[in-house]
Amino acid sequence: MISLNRYTMIALTAAFSLYHVVRGILTVAQADSPWPSIAAMVLYLAATVLALWPSSPTTMPLWLAGFSLAAAVSVPLLVTSQLDPTANNGYATWHVSAIGTLMTITVVRRRELFGWIGVGFLSVQSILWCGIGTSMEIGVTGSLMWVFVAGVLTRSLAKVGHDAQTLTVAEQEAAKWQAAQDAHEQERRARLEQTGKRALPILRDIILAGGELSESQRIESRVLEAGLRDEIRGRRLLSDKVRESVLAARRRGTTVSMFDEGTLDHLQESELDAVLGAVAVAIDRTDADRLIVRTAPADSDVAVTLVGLSASTDPDEPGDSVRLWLEIPRSMSVDTG
Repeated sequence: MISLNRYTMIALTAAFSLYHVVRGILTVAQADSPWPSIAAMVLYLAATVLALWPSSPTTMPLWLAGFSLAAAVSVPLLVTSQLDPTANNGYATWHVSAIGTLMTITVVRRRELFGWIGVGFLSVQSILWCGIGTSMEIGVTGSLMWVFVAGVLTRSLAKVGHDAQTLTVAEQEAAKWQAAQDAHEQERRARLEQTGKRALPILRDIILAGGELSESQRIESRVLEAGLRDEIRGRRLLSDKVRESVLAARRRGTTVSMFDEGTLDHLQESELDAVLGAVAVAIDRTDADRLIVRTAPADSDVAVTLVGLSASTDPDEPGDSVRLWLEIPRSMSVDTG
C-alpha cells in the first residue's frame, strides 16, 4: 500500500510537471526565437525526471539538488530572454509554475535550502524583468506559497515520523523490560517452590524435635543451608547432576562455594549441559577440603573455573595448598578430563 501511494504521487506530480511543458509548447510561437524556450523545456524535463525517479532515496543527493537549482536559474533566463516584459505573455510564462513545481519537489525531498534559493532567484529575476505587479500576475506568489507549504508539511511529517520511531523504540524497550520482569518473577517462583520442597522435610524434623537436633541432623541442616545459598549465588551453574555432586561433596566434608557471575547466559543449552556435566565430574573426583566453583569472564574462552584447596602438609609452607585447578572451556570439543 505504501509503494502504491508513492508511485501514485510520483505519477500525479509527473503529469502536473508535464502540463507546464505542454503549455510552453503551445505558446512557443510567442517567443522571438523558439530555441531558448525549447532548451529550457529539455533542461526542466531532465531535472524533473531525475527528481522524480522512483528508486531515488527520500533525501535528494546533493549533486541532484545542485542540478535542480541550476535548472531553476537557467530556465527563467532562457524563457524570458525571448519574451516582451511589457506584453501580456499569458501561458508563455510557463516557466514560473514549472520552477515552482521543481523547487517544491526539491523541498519535499529534504533539500529545503536549495528550494528556497531557486524560488528566491525566480522571484527576483521576475521582478527585475517585468515588475512586482506583473510578477504576481504570472504566478510568482503561487510558487513561493507552494515551497512554503511544502517546507511546513515536510518538517511536520519528519517530526511525526521521528516521534513514531521514538514511540516504537520505547514500546520495544517496555516490552523487553516486561519480559525480563516476567522471567524474573517466574524464576523467583520456581526457586521458592524448589526451596520449599527441599527445606520442608528438615523444617518438619526441627519442629518435631523441638529444636534439639542430632549431630547428623545438624550436618544435614548445614548442607541444606549451603544448598539454598547455591540457588541464590549459583544460578546457571546448577543442574540436577551438579546439585547431586555438590551435595555428595558436602556430605564428604568438602566446603563448596558456587558463584555465577552471569557469563553463562548466552551459552546454548547443549553447550551449557556439556559444561555443567564436566563441572559435576570434577566435583565428584575431588577430595579437597574447600572447593570454589566460579564462572569465568565473558570475554574468556573458559566457561567455569574450579579451585580445590586443602590444608598444607608441608611445615615450611603453612596454610592452604592447591589440590585442584581446572578450567572448563566454553567449547567442550576440548578434552576436560
